[in-house]
Amino acid sequence: MSYLTAVRQVFQNLTINCMGRREKRQKSKGSAGNNRKVGEEFLAQNARKPGVVETESGLQYLIVDEGEGEKPDEWSTVEIHQRVLLLNGTILGDTYRANQTSIVPVNELIEGLQEGLPLMSVGSPYKFWVASDLAWGRKGTGNKIPPNAVLHFDIRLVSIT
Repeated sequence: MSYLTAVRQVFQNLTINCMGRREKRQKSKGSAGNNRKVGEEFLAQNARKPGVVETESGLQYLIVDEGEGEKPDEWSTVEIHQRVLLLNGTILGDTYRANQTSIVPVNELIEGLQEGLPLMSVGSPYKFWVASDLAWGRKGTGNKIPPNAVLHFDIRLVSIT
């Protein structure tokens, strides 16, 4: 193979790779737009359901059972059980199933949960629906959480540590 042929082949491969990456980015942008639309439609319908409360920021929650315990603040570290789902039902994490609680500082959580957890009393189970703007936004997390995904959390506040 001549030098010129080798250079042409390298250039062709680079062009093909760049086109593939561009196509993947455009596909991701389309998915992000669709996720936003589906999420907004879901949240609009969900807000009309009995018992669902929507805060000024757009966080939605449902008090499944109000506990009697104290409430955390944004500086608290809490022990929680949680199930995290996408709107399509895909489970992203489930401490109930693993029978292992999570201990987390409230101020290190996504914005929606930083707002939501201080509403809860120890012992309370709540459902939260977190708009993408209060979660991972238009970038998502890569593999697990797609761009502009609305997340559904089932959380029980076990204790404030």
